[in-house]
Amino acid sequence: MASSDSPSAVNETEPEPVHVGVKTVWRESPTAVKSLLVGTAVNRLGGFIQVFMVLYMTQRGFSDTQAGVALGVYGAGTVLGVLTGGWMSDRVGPRLTIMSTLVGSALLFPAVLYLDDYPAILAVIGVGAALSQAYRPASTSMISQLIPAERQVMIFAMVRLAINLGTTAAPLLGAALVQVSWDFLFWGEAVAILVFATVAGVTLPRGPGAAGEKGAGQAPEAGAAGVRKPSYLAVLADGRYLLFLLAMFASSVIYIQYVSTLPLTVKHLGFGTGVYAAMVALNGALVITCELLVAKVVQRWPARIAVIAGVALTGIGMSLYALPWGIAALVIATLVWSLGEIIGYPTLFFAYPAQAGPPELRGRYLGASNSLYGLGTAVGPFLGVMLWNRFGDGLWLGCGALGLLAVGAAWLGVRPTGAADRKPPRTEPDDRAGSGEGLGTGTGTEATVGT
Repeated sequence: MASSDSPSAVNETEPEPVHVGVKTVWRESPTAVKSLLVGTAVNRLGGFIQVFMVLYMTQRGFSDTQAGVALGVYGAGTVLGVLTGGWMSDRVGPRLTIMSTLVGSALLFPAVLYLDDYPAILAVIGVGAALSQAYRPASTSMISQLIPAERQVMIFAMVRLAINLGTTAAPLLGAALVQVSWDFLFWGEAVAILVFATVAGVTLPRGPGAAGEKGAGQAPEAGAAGVRKPSYLAVLADGRYLLFLLAMFASSVIYIQYVSTLPLTVKHLGFGTGVYAAMVALNGALVITCELLVAKVVQRWPARIAVIAGVALTGIGMSLYALPWGIAALVIATLVWSLGEIIGYPTLFFAYPAQAGPPELRGRYLGASNSLYGLGTAVGPFLGVMLWNRFGDGLWLGCGALGLLAVGAAWLGVRPTGAADRKPPRTEPDDRAGSGEGLGTGTGTEATVGT
């Protein structure tokens, strides 16, 4: 990589990135990446336990409070799980992390069916949730190593599509299983997890020289000159990344209000549950149908611009719920923050964290970002409902103010990650037959993100 930031130095030492469309990215992606996409969709399709946790616990005779605590324990487990998964990914490699944690959770979850002791049930739920989500930073890490940086916004938009499709269908399938037996929720999720683990075991690269496996890209020994010891302390020492994490946390707190506080606003306006469901369906339809198309444009943007646009539109969109326009305000606000999700979230949650740090810390950087997202979605509902009960529509104006904070933190925290972040890339049409140019192991911090 050239030591100079001048365009001439960049052009002499680095090829210009080539951006292609959806079909080409899918066709030229390695089998391992395709299997992670399919496995993620299957895993999310079988994600029944969290959705039906409260109903399951109450039908077993536990109180509403105990059911709520169980759901909270599940959420806390996911936060700890992604931190652990990031650490494991850096230590033993993404493949082993994905397989071991998925199998562990698949074996553990059905144990809930045979336990009557409430603390024991909570323990199994917490550990099972941690294991079930530990694959996330490892999966993202492997994809980022196998896909060139200029294609990562597109491939992570595909990851989000897989997640959204599975998450949308899971409650419907789970409701059908409940009609037969509540036990099928746990066994069904265990089967889905094992399918993902099996696919990963067969298709993901292994051994010396494989992307992400120990022996290839292994962290340098501690104490080497100029090399930081791989740990979460090294992540905390990255001040700019901490600002990025602040932006992610703030954006997550804002985003989750559509689940916690928007229903209260809809009810306050005198509309029924159907109107709220329509807003959620509108968001889901936009994300599923439009995100890949928008990614064809956003992949050419610098990471900073994509992230700022995403968090800004999320904050603006949520603040528009305070407008006194009835159902028109609900629709306009939902359209705006959904656009922010579509534009910014593939870069915010996947592409940038995967490239923000050195290769030997990639898993921990991803684990930190996943945990801050989880923390934001955990505390956001509590804060949102509390502020709504006290200030009413002032909550939505507060979301706009918090969005401004997130924009500032993103502006200061997202660093250019390569030469292509400083110059316009050349492009190729989507239907041009590619030869696999640029495919292979990512280039770590020298690769551009979001462009």
